[in-house]
Amino acid sequence: MTRASTGLSTCLLQAWQRRGLLAWALWPVSRLLGALVAIRRIAYRRGWLASHRVPALVIVVGNVVAGGAGKTPTVLALVEWLRQRGLAVGVVSRGHGRQTNDCREVTASSQAHEVGDEPLLIQRRSGAPVFVARQRVHAAQDLLRKHPATEVIVCDDGLQHLALQRDIELCVFDDRGIGNGFLQPAGPLREPWPRPVDLVLHTGEHPAFAGYRAHRQLASVAHNGHGKTCPVDVLRQRAWHAMAGIAHPERFFSMLQDLGLDVRETTALPDHHDFRQGLPPSAAGLGLLCTEKDAHKLWAIQPDAWALPLQFEPEPAFWDELQQRLDAALSSRPSFRTT
Repeated sequence: MTRASTGLSTCLLQAWQRRGLLAWALWPVSRLLGALVAIRRIAYRRGWLASHRVPALVIVVGNVVAGGAGKTPTVLALVEWLRQRGLAVGVVSRGHGRQTNDCREVTASSQAHEVGDEPLLIQRRSGAPVFVARQRVHAAQDLLRKHPATEVIVCDDGLQHLALQRDIELCVFDDRGIGNGFLQPAGPLREPWPRPVDLVLHTGEHPAFAGYRAHRQLASVAHNGHGKTCPVDVLRQRAWHAMAGIAHPERFFSMLQDLGLDVRETTALPDHHDFRQGLPPSAAGLGLLCTEKDAHKLWAIQPDAWALPLQFEPEPAFWDELQQRLDAALSSRPSFRTT
């Protein structure tokens, strides 16, 4: 991403937070998008476009706002929670940022440019079967062919992928809420809100409307590319250069400061940044810190970099309602066990 395109992206993000001159200028175009979204939904509802059900319960984790809102941490927490209930879980994703177009399984030896950095993080953190494809329904079908015992498929960022039928929909928001409430390109919305979903989860500190909340913080132990670990207390003993190629890098930098780390330099990179292009310059004597999402790409060229995983925990009431919806979905599918 060039400096000019980065500046344009920043300008749009700012415009999307209020109904200013630029937002209103783009509003007629957003009305066209709204019409296309409505026509597409009608086409799926009436069967003009094919929608497929797979022989597994499908939980979609997505959002209606462009950009990262905390979907990947939600997927990881959901996979762990489902496994604790004795269910065999798999994950499907499009694999944003990858340089391939096929349907493939993500393995521990996969590279981020082949499968996407988020699917790679999910597979390495959870060990669950993860498949990526341009059409998530194809990923789900291939996953079940290779792992037929899978009972639940978690679809990462598939709220608008109506070709895959789902049993439970979970919509994630951060502190941006719905911004100015306009559809793209006049605002951040991919589709109109409100829309029916089963659960709403807020990953920020200041929810804009009703829904459950999740607490997020960085772990107390860092990891590097050599397989070593280091407690935060030791990290506080030196100065650091922090890098982040995520949707909102400033949040990572703020969390590092909250841990009391001496961060002298920060580098905000585009989401899904490819570190094979090289590293930004860093002042002598500074250690290198990164997000867990960036680590698996960065370690290929700089294994001495330290990554701090994100700890993510929705409130208990969220799990209580999800359990009720899960039980109802499982009981309505007689092929699944309900114990």
